[in-house]
Amino acid sequence: MQRTFIRTLTAACLLIGVLAGCGPTGSNETGKPITIVATSNGWDSQMIHNAIAEIVVENAYEGYVFETSTASSTMNWQALIAGDIDLDIESWTDNVISYPDDVARGDIVPIGVLVPDSRQGLYVPRYVIEGDPERGIEPMAPELRTVKDLLKYPHVFPDDEDPTRGRLYGGTPGYMADEILHKKYLLYGLDESFNYARLGSEAAIFAGLTSAYNLGDPWVGYLYEPTSVTGKLDLVLLEDEPYNPEDFAEGACAYPAQELRILHSRGFPEKAPELVEFFQNYRTGSKVISEALAYLDDNDASYEETAIWFLKQNDQLIDQWLPEENAAALRTYLSEQN
Repeated sequence: MQRTFIRTLTAACLLIGVLAGCGPTGSNETGKPITIVATSNGWDSQMIHNAIAEIVVENAYEGYVFETSTASSTMNWQALIAGDIDLDIESWTDNVISYPDDVARGDIVPIGVLVPDSRQGLYVPRYVIEGDPERGIEPMAPELRTVKDLLKYPHVFPDDEDPTRGRLYGGTPGYMADEILHKKYLLYGLDESFNYARLGSEAAIFAGLTSAYNLGDPWVGYLYEPTSVTGKLDLVLLEDEPYNPEDFAEGACAYPAQELRILHSRGFPEKAPELVEFFQNYRTGSKVISEALAYLDDNDASYEETAIWFLKQNDQLIDQWLPEENAAALRTYLSEQN
């Protein structure tokens, strides 16, 4: 009887061990790490957030691999709905016309507010409106206040390839914000005197603006905050018609000042339940991300290097994001990085 009891107890312990191994430890039934996939839509601030998330997921927890899906925001959105992508970090949800319906169906789930204070729209350097006496720049468009005021100033922003018309820089091709802006360009009649220029990448847009700014040349185009250029350069966001959700889809009003959110797919909580709390708590802000973007740019750093710098510079955030044990694991990893 004693031997039977021992055998039963041993079997029970083995069963408990097996069941314990089936818990949310970050590995699947094969024992391989679980792959978490996030969108990578092409802008620097999102890629910094992705790099921070990768460091946290892979080093504060066990059994996860973090990867990204590089595509247009439209394509990645559909993949998120389909469940092929798990997360959208720094999501500009007010730019997505289908967002309320996608959330109502449960295909898209908002999990947290990443940055509470973002802006976007058409920007010009301040010296275009006010001049810059220290640089010997006279005001070029002193009455420029709104997007519609651009109709009076195409000559101020000449297109180098077609000097009889102005040049307005749109967003990166594939951005939902760019689609809205192009509708605005047509609706406001800007197409009659401006050419709409789409550059191939965010980096090209920023480089062109920075070059124009350093020369004191006029420039007008789409930007958003936070970015390295909006943090470094003195720019003015042109006013527009008051935001109205019904008009926004047609480009007939201002972009909304919005909260940048973290979203997950329908199946993410079942796939990685212990990561849900981290992404619920993961919150930064325009100021600290602008500082990270400036570090990225000034030091010609990689996104990973910038993420490590950010985590070390903002150590207090780690305790806000993570349970004590996970925070300790992350700090151990960071202490080993130069």
